[in-house]
Amino acid sequence: MALKCNDGRRVLVTGAGGFIGSHLAEELVRRGCGVRAMTHYDSRAGRSNLEFLPRDVYGAIEFIAGDVRDPFFMMEAVRDIDVVFHLAALIAIPYSYVAPASYVETNVRGTLNVMEAARRGGVSRVVHTSTSECYGTALYRPIDEKHPLQGQSPYSASKIGGDKVAESFFLSFDTPVATLRPFNTYGPRQSARAVTQAILSQLLSGCETLRLGSLTPERDLTYVSDTVAAFIAAADSDGAPGQLVNCGTGTAATIGELAKLAMDVTGREVEIVCDEERVRPAKSEVMALICDNAKAKDVLGWEPSVSLRDGLARCAEFVGDHLDLYKVDEYAL
Repeated sequence: MALKCNDGRRVLVTGAGGFIGSHLAEELVRRGCGVRAMTHYDSRAGRSNLEFLPRDVYGAIEFIAGDVRDPFFMMEAVRDIDVVFHLAALIAIPYSYVAPASYVETNVRGTLNVMEAARRGGVSRVVHTSTSECYGTALYRPIDEKHPLQGQSPYSASKIGGDKVAESFFLSFDTPVATLRPFNTYGPRQSARAVTQAILSQLLSGCETLRLGSLTPERDLTYVSDTVAAFIAAADSDGAPGQLVNCGTGTAATIGELAKLAMDVTGREVEIVCDEERVRPAKSEVMALICDNAKAKDVLGWEPSVSLRDGLARCAEFVGDHLDLYKVDEYAL
């Protein structure tokens, strides 16, 4: 029987304070779920992107703060939970060059702790989050789920490890886990580390030049509401357990083309300048990520609905209203 995330089920969202996690938690509340939102503990007791949620949604959420690296905490976090959406991760690729061990601890060991807690807790479904970075530079395009995995950064290597942990729990213990592999999700609340926000924040702040890294890499950009819909479909679909499913639009734009479209959307045309600090190591740069989403359509009944232009316009509105969140003079790792 499919697990419908609109019938009062109790769900845990790890990484709920993150960009995608906050949008997912919001949508789950609106669908009538009992949402337990797990954020990373810090002494400031902040709830990150969840603080942007409308008051009625915010008030309906049960908040817990902890760390996926703590197996005992995760055992408690899944208590009385039907569905686990596991999004907690270290995600910044540039910082993974600086602190690779922390990525293994969070993205591999943390995933192990989530899977073991879900197995022991007898949850009905786990939706684990992967990333298209696991594929590395495309050996063929569009990229389907059979494409070889390439750990071109410590971040992508750690996510490959986490994906394999999730796969092993399905094969070894019959844990009902589905893995969703989003391509580049973008949207409101995303940090300045993301290229869309880096571009828009510079343009809307009135910068006379637009500082970027390489302009030739191609990215398949999916608006966040479409990605959230894919997560929920992965929880609802009878055919999802044991499957790894790509989530992307099937089209791509180069970073240079994205910058030009953002200029058109914001009405500002400026010179693009290469900032060497933003250029990835040559062997680590992923040159092309273009999704084959046929499996998502077949297994999840999912396909995207928001165009890149419309999505950028929605992003621009958020960035313009929250320019204080972006330090445009600094490169965010």
